[in-house]
Amino acid sequence: MNKVIKIALIAIGLLAAVLWFSLPSGDDPDAINSGSMNFMFIIMYVLLLVAAVSAIVFGLGKLFTTKGSVKKALFAIGGLAIIVAISYGLSSDNAAVVETMAQRGVETTEGTVKNVGMGLNVFFILSAVAVVLMVFPGLKKLFVK
Repeated sequence: MNKVIKIALIAIGLLAAVLWFSLPSGDDPDAINSGSMNFMFIIMYVLLLVAAVSAIVFGLGKLFTTKGSVKKALFAIGGLAIIVAISYGLSSDNAAVVETMAQRGVETTEGTVKNVGMGLNVFFILSAVAVVLMVFPGLKKLFVK
């Protein structure tokens, strides 16, 4: 099975190399409609699909075969849901931002502003948690022996 995968990857790589050298120049206004460009996009989508499916299948396989991992995953998903809920509560639907964006020609709503604020808050909270989880064990090793 491993040899078959290696041979398939080599064949895809050679095909992609041939397509790469047969691409039209960037000055050609009709370059996006070339057959080699379309076929390269098809190869990319197929490889992306294979990578995503294999990551999901092997991840779920490992999740359900390892003892206690489902419980840990549910706790992690619950923690993330709590962080998202807190972030949504902290974000504001600032009407001034909506007006400013409308003046710049970007149509937006207060709900969109609130969702963007929620996303930023989630990022900041998770970044702070990551920094704490990296720094705390080092400090613990430094002071506790």
